[in-house]
Amino acid sequence: MDDLIAAAAAVRENAHAPYSNFKVGAALRTRDGQVFAGCNVENVAFPEGTCAEAGAIAAMCAAGAREIVAVAVIADSPAPVPCCGGCRQKIAEFAGADVPVMMATTSGARRQVTVAELLPGAFDAGFMK
Repeated sequence: MDDLIAAAAAVRENAHAPYSNFKVGAALRTRDGQVFAGCNVENVAFPEGTCAEAGAIAAMCAAGAREIVAVAVIADSPAPVPCCGGCRQKIAEFAGADVPVMMATTSGARRQVTVAELLPGAFDAGFMK
């Protein structure tokens, strides 16, 4: 997970957060070992911005990958910041219930959970049959 935290921390510096000043970076790993990163991008027409996790997932999909095996998210916060509800569902679209999600702070605090712990009772394609 250290490499994912480093990738998330690096891309966090590119976040566009002039309104909240709350920069977030995310990185994910696919089954074949590729790493994709994203940062939050705010928009004055709130809530039209995008989350860091959504950016990393979009980059993964644009590259043709579809399976997440690990996720890391980092922010400058007092405690490791969890993904928002929408991003929890986005992650669950491409990750199994046991996939680790590492939440970190820029000061070094970390907390790891699984996708299932992050989003219990996730809505999935099985409900659409």
